[in-house]
Amino acid sequence: METPTNPGENPVELELTVENVESALCQLYFDPDMERKNVAQKWLTQAQASAQAWQFCWALLSPDKLPEVQFFGASTLHTKISRHWNDLPTDQHESLRMQLLSHILRFSSGPKMVLTRLCVALASMALNLIPQAWSQPVADLVRAFQPQKPDSEGGSGTEVSQDPHAHCLALLELLTVLPEEFQSSRLIQARRTQLREALAGEWTVMCPMLRQLLQSQDSTNQVKEKVLRCLSSWVGLDVPLGESHELVQDCFTALSNPELFDTAVETIVSAISQPDCQRYIDALLNLTPLVLGLHDQLKTAAQDGDMETSHGICRIAVAMGETHSRVLLEQVDHWQEYLALVNMILFCTGIPGHYPVSETTSSLTLTFWYTLQDDILSFEEEKQEVYLQIYRPVYFQLVDDTEALLFGFQSIAETIDVNYSDVIPGLIALIPRVNISNVMLADTVMYTIGSLAEWLADHPVMLGGILPMVLQGLEKAELSVSSVSTLKRICRECRHDLDVLVKEIHKSSQCMWLMQALGFLLSALPVDEILGRLHSLIAPHVQQLDTLAQQEPNPTNKQSIIHVLGMLSSLFTTLDINTQADGLEGAASPRRTPSQTTHNPVVVVLQQVFTLIQSVLSKWLDDSEVVEAVCGVFDKSVRTLLHDFGPMVAQLTEMLGQIYSAFPQASALDLARQLVHIFAGEEHHIAKIKTLIEVLTSTTLTIFQQGPRDHPDIAESFMYLHAQILKRKPDLYLSDQLDMKALFYCGVLSLKFPETPTVKAASLFFTELLPRCKDMPSLGEVLQRDGKLLTETILQAVGGGSPRNLTEHFSDVLLSLNRHCPALLSQWMKETLQTPGFPSTQVSTEQKHTFIQQLVREQTNKRRVKDIVKEFSLLCRGLQGSGYSDF
Repeated sequence: METPTNPGENPVELELTVENVESALCQLYFDPDMERKNVAQKWLTQAQASAQAWQFCWALLSPDKLPEVQFFGASTLHTKISRHWNDLPTDQHESLRMQLLSHILRFSSGPKMVLTRLCVALASMALNLIPQAWSQPVADLVRAFQPQKPDSEGGSGTEVSQDPHAHCLALLELLTVLPEEFQSSRLIQARRTQLREALAGEWTVMCPMLRQLLQSQDSTNQVKEKVLRCLSSWVGLDVPLGESHELVQDCFTALSNPELFDTAVETIVSAISQPDCQRYIDALLNLTPLVLGLHDQLKTAAQDGDMETSHGICRIAVAMGETHSRVLLEQVDHWQEYLALVNMILFCTGIPGHYPVSETTSSLTLTFWYTLQDDILSFEEEKQEVYLQIYRPVYFQLVDDTEALLFGFQSIAETIDVNYSDVIPGLIALIPRVNISNVMLADTVMYTIGSLAEWLADHPVMLGGILPMVLQGLEKAELSVSSVSTLKRICRECRHDLDVLVKEIHKSSQCMWLMQALGFLLSALPVDEILGRLHSLIAPHVQQLDTLAQQEPNPTNKQSIIHVLGMLSSLFTTLDINTQADGLEGAASPRRTPSQTTHNPVVVVLQQVFTLIQSVLSKWLDDSEVVEAVCGVFDKSVRTLLHDFGPMVAQLTEMLGQIYSAFPQASALDLARQLVHIFAGEEHHIAKIKTLIEVLTSTTLTIFQQGPRDHPDIAESFMYLHAQILKRKPDLYLSDQLDMKALFYCGVLSLKFPETPTVKAASLFFTELLPRCKDMPSLGEVLQRDGKLLTETILQAVGGGSPRNLTEHFSDVLLSLNRHCPALLSQWMKETLQTPGFPSTQVSTEQKHTFIQQLVREQTNKRRVKDIVKEFSLLCRGLQGSGYSDF
């Protein structure tokens, strides 16, 4: 296809005709010349902004146009309505609304991407008209989507599809995107409040219709799923539970349908998690028996190892119990029902298995137990005693009797002078031997240690055995509150002793733990004092590193270098002047943050030792352990400092590119991923990050060309890096220096690895890439050209080419393909599977056909796709019905 004009001409001077727009779109999507693509893209953007766009967009929506052309027409409509609404005369509003409705009806049977954009355009228009110029939008829309008779007024019934099912789905899509468009629109606060109230007022029309559709036996699963998603969307507008609780009750019936289960869970959790629900006590009491009614389904799922079902039901129970704990506790006439709900959550906590391998529900309940405890203790003493009698046995079931003893010691330590107790030394000696695999018990251990901080200050010799336990707790999110609180108390009471200990203890593990403790300690100091203390603390270690860097490499030197770098990493993990020091000093004076001209103390130190680190690398560049230790110093720093790390970005990106080009290692890619995650959105860093990505990618592509099989760690980290780029800054893919086809092929090769982490990373890469293909022509072209290869690779792996435990990751990619290019996936699967004996001689042509039909129908239900792919994989391996399907 020729360009609409010479690429060198000014796009503003082009004649805006439908033919030129189509020509530019073809150039954008199919022309291999990147310069010509860019010209087309700029011209199309200007065309959308032009006044003529109000006219040419309708021609692009003609039934004989390509879906891509129709999509651009619909997108142009949305752009004009959302950004140039004031350019449209008031007397044209009604005709525009009728045209939009007519086209939505016409596209109700697809393509889906065009229908959705038209719905979003009409939703945007509604937000401009409600409530003054469009007082009853929902009622009007419901009326407009009723089946039309051929002889009805206006004759619209003869112009559009008469498929009631498609019309129903289109209406639900429109009603779903209306609140979403409201949430994403930029509005002044007064207008936002006005619109929210107007839309919430429409709920009285919406709710009965959604109930009817959800209850109707004639409604397909597709319609019911749309109803559920529509309810979730409107819940975000704070529609009152008192007006929707009957519809929420109806949602519970969908939990018995495997195809609707996941969506129903999301909808119910969203509906009952709104804090405003607490005003509607009767509605909550009506919903509680329905939650309790899921207990048998929960038990069956737990017995069968059905993690998805048990996880979903647990989420519902916890949402009800945690969000409305106090309100339900106050309903004394219904105490037995709430106790039953608490016991249901207790069952979730105790589901057997190892988190997160064979169970994923126990961690969901942790916050609930704290909430329940806090709510009980907030009542007046008389009520509190009653509730404690009821719920104390539940808490005792959560942990060993060990915890009760620790509670006793904690209470003693908080109320009397333990320095005069001869029992405490024995307790301190026993604490490190307590098995803290139970999180509730671990929490109590942490608080007990914190209560003994004053005693530890007078007996510093005991710190060495206790600190590692506390610092290990920092690594677990569920223990972060108790471990940080305990460490703060120790740092406050034992400040001098920690300085002494770090100089006396030379065992590696204890040094690392103590360095973390000192990071917390330094964080508590005034900002202008930190740098001096930091210098005095690390000066001996920097001097040691300087000496080691000048010596010839040998195994002893190597371990010493790694040890020093590890100590710096441990220190920088916790030295955070912005957050972790809050409250360390109790009622100390307000902290002062660095001025804009003053760098974070950690950054200052890193800049000072940067040349020394480069010197170390110059001799140890080919040693993965040393390079990993160096990257660890910066990785820990950037994770802790976040945007405060900014002054180091330029130096670090340059060094990373140099060391990776000379000797590629996964740790450099992982560090680059962190930089992309935090700094890709900052304009003054993006050029450096872009250059780094191009260098890393070019070098890694060479590895893949030479054969990456010996480097699964590099393949894994490379895939995670590009998944992060696609997620945070996909614009980097517009670079001419990135070979899209080669990247795509690297992803395909990585899917063939037997190592689970590499396959998981490659799957994530594709699930991030595929949604971008419609918006980024270069990716779209690669998908058109090599999507069949991707499909064939996945099917071969599922059919026996890869270990069975990887099937779940392959199903994620298939689901993403089906969401974003269903027609192409169907075509590729048919072409690939028609090959005799592929992917296995164990499956017949009929079984392949059934697999294709089942898969292409599923665009949303992740669990259903997983089951379909798993079943096909078993067929291909000849394992169906053999008993192996349970493993």
